[in-house]
Amino acid sequence: MVLEEKIYFWLLLAIPVVILLFLFLVFWQSRTQKKFADPVLLGYLTPHRSRFKTVLKLIVILLAIASLVVALVNPKIGTKLETVKREGVDIVFAIDVSKSMEAEDIAPNRLEKSKQLVTQILNNLGSDRVGIIAYAGSAFPQLPITTDYAAAKMFLQALNTDMISSQGTAISDAIDLATTFYDDEQQTNRVLFIISDGEDHEGNVENIAEEAAEAGIKIITIGVGTEKGGPIPVKRNGVVLNFKKDNAGETVITKLVPGTLQEIASEANGSYIEGNVTAQVTDEVQEILQNIEKSEFEAKQFADFQSHFQWFLALGLLLLFLDIFLLERSTAWIRKLNLFNERKRKED
Repeated sequence: MVLEEKIYFWLLLAIPVVILLFLFLVFWQSRTQKKFADPVLLGYLTPHRSRFKTVLKLIVILLAIASLVVALVNPKIGTKLETVKREGVDIVFAIDVSKSMEAEDIAPNRLEKSKQLVTQILNNLGSDRVGIIAYAGSAFPQLPITTDYAAAKMFLQALNTDMISSQGTAISDAIDLATTFYDDEQQTNRVLFIISDGEDHEGNVENIAEEAAEAGIKIITIGVGTEKGGPIPVKRNGVVLNFKKDNAGETVITKLVPGTLQEIASEANGSYIEGNVTAQVTDEVQEILQNIEKSEFEAKQFADFQSHFQWFLALGLLLLFLDIFLLERSTAWIRKLNLFNERKRKED
């Protein structure tokens, strides 16, 4: 099911407003009637007045409002599941979320810059499939291979430097995990983007990159940060309190290490890209992807979505039409039901 115009759900706020107005009207009528005549005398003057009918009219109006709002939202339902043939590349983004990525030597900081780069790359993709890995001292899957770019952007924005407790920059773990993302049964062309400042503390990266190349994975590395480097701010509620220090009490300066990233790209038949200028990165990435042969794969999706607003529109109009004929006088069958104990009050 797809809700086409969700913004119209805000109109449902009219329902509590109508209820409050109704309660105010009932209170005002009750107080005014007491000033006019004794309640017992009013019972004789209006013997067929029904409080149930008044409440029923309110319920009908509220249901009519809800139905008309849903009609404006325009719910659509997919009638069948189709298998669509698509051509593209399987792309995995491995994003460094270690504490060094909080350095602000590149605005706003290295991690936010990485998110911007990946977002722009996603905006330029066509029918490719994408996945996301986050890594620091270890790596874990954030989003499996999918064609849902909206979901990819949502998971991308959720990345932060606190999501992995073990610190460090285990690039080798990220590469190793990425090899499990690709479907062996569908031999699509495979690309792994590693976005990092290149500070790898575990080594053995070259061997892992070489194994990835043998598995048909092309690794593109993007270096984020400056070689001059910068301190790692310690913040609370967005305010910088201090900068991270080492055991000797000296401020830690984290720097971009392009050598590691260049070596990984070289071992995996890929390329190294400087990530400081977003437009330049997206242009280079687009050129690289255009030169990679696309492979055909299947993607299942709902097709033939049909609008169903007309049912809710008809229901809303029908309820408004019924409200016209609902009088506040009680009918014979309602008097027999004696709702709200009206008969007893009138006899008293």
